[in-house]
Amino acid sequence: RLDEWRAVLDRTAAWPAVLRAAVALDAWEELQVLQHAPWLGRLIAASLIRAGGEAAVHLPAINIALRSVPYERRRSRSRDIRLRTVLEGLFHAAGLGLKEHDRLLLARQGLERKLVGRRASSRLPELIDLVLRRPMVSAGMIAEQVGITPHAAIRLAGELELRELTGRGRF
Repeated sequence: RLDEWRAVLDRTAAWPAVLRAAVALDAWEELQVLQHAPWLGRLIAASLIRAGGEAAVHLPAINIALRSVPYERRRSRSRDIRLRTVLEGLFHAAGLGLKEHDRLLLARQGLERKLVGRRASSRLPELIDLVLRRPMVSAGMIAEQVGITPHAAIRLAGELELRELTGRGRF
């Protein structure tokens, strides 16, 4: 089974990355290369997309893409329908990723409004970058990453009006 799947990869080596990933994923699931690890095929397909230059720094969310299309179409007997379904799912997931990107840009702009009138040496821009990189932070994490004391981290987080998830103000 693995040799058959590798043959599919070899035959599609010159294809565009997204199409190659869709065919490789379909072959992985049809051949049942590793019966107890179907998720591995999705990771390999995402890796093929990234290796092809279509996703520079992350693995595309193929699981989200596949959840966005009906199960019956993913398991159709027709290979054409299965491939079209995977490609439609990837298109849908890419749209969701762009919406998330736009939401994060809007959040950054809102947070950067709080920088007006601040000193040039303020650590608030570093905190904004940290919060956008890691949506859940603690005072200790802020203190370590930004290079300030935990008390100053709590005060700085208060200036951004960050919400405390645990309900305990000292964190």
